[in-house]
Amino acid sequence: MASMSLMRDLGRARYAAAQGARVAWYMGQYLLARRISGPFDRPGEPKFEPQAAEGDTVRIRAAFLDLFARDRANIEAGLYPAPNDIRVTRAIEALRSSANFFRDLPKVDQRRLERSGTEVRAGANGEGRYPNYYLQNFHYQTGGWLSQDSAKLYDTQVEILFGGAADAMRRIALGSLARAIRGTDQRRIKLLDVASGNGRFLRQALAAFPRIPATGLDLSPAYCEEARKRLSDWPQVEIVTGAIEHAPFDDESFDAATCIYLFHELPPRVRRDAAREIGRILKPGANFVLADSIQTGDAADLDRMLEYFPVGFHEPYFTSYLKEDFVGLFAENGFEVEETELAFLTKVTRFRKR
Repeated sequence: MASMSLMRDLGRARYAAAQGARVAWYMGQYLLARRISGPFDRPGEPKFEPQAAEGDTVRIRAAFLDLFARDRANIEAGLYPAPNDIRVTRAIEALRSSANFFRDLPKVDQRRLERSGTEVRAGANGEGRYPNYYLQNFHYQTGGWLSQDSAKLYDTQVEILFGGAADAMRRIALGSLARAIRGTDQRRIKLLDVASGNGRFLRQALAAFPRIPATGLDLSPAYCEEARKRLSDWPQVEIVTGAIEHAPFDDESFDAATCIYLFHELPPRVRRDAAREIGRILKPGANFVLADSIQTGDAADLDRMLEYFPVGFHEPYFTSYLKEDFVGLFAENGFEVEETELAFLTKVTRFRKR
């Protein structure tokens, strides 16, 4: 018992040191970026200043710290391994990504001031495979979802935005999936990751379940290419290029699915199409884990932070997302809620198909 207690304490100390260093790294870049960036508002517009209630900062900090406490509890429960973030190779890569982020930042600022988020359409060269809603510079990022540079830089952009909390929020979604499939032979669970992007979440999932047959689906060829490189150690993984609203899979093909940070970037009509397709391709009894931004009313202390997203970033469908009834939407497609968990600025909901 004493040795187990010592190992647990050492694990907690390593986790605290590693995550503390990681948060300091990304939070420092966030503060620097805010210092050197232009204002959220164009010249002549009223200055955007959300009114913070007394104590909001304290409560936001508490929610931030609670996220990491939940993450560590999941690790100690054996739901997934501790992250292995602090390595020399990772440090070199992080420095390179940071330099690229700040090199790109003036372009992002210029798009925000001009409210220009659609020039990526010119880069699609008239290709008809992309829906119009997709051909935008979400977050005002260079290249939208269509360039290799975007696929490589995305993780750094998101971690800086959330002060080093993005990976931890994703792991809370992984914990929900792990609770659902724990005790089942992972080799018999066909997993689909919807909007798998550059493979960041799938890599976390495969670290926990290295034998699970997994498929990633994403509409961006550049992000799919990056995902294939990242996931090359797992030969049972397939990355498919396509849109979830027209999912290129047979009925009842998968035993489980995950979807991380997609639905707030879909128009309301496409959300319905996506939910219908997810219902079609999952088997009866399958689990579906949805992780996305918190919505208005989920955490009243954090509601004011949500005001920043459509103003400071190009998120054209975020306002409608905040009011979307996902419980009702997925109920229409045969799902019922099994659990819901808040993880700082992310809400994780696990559904089961009836």
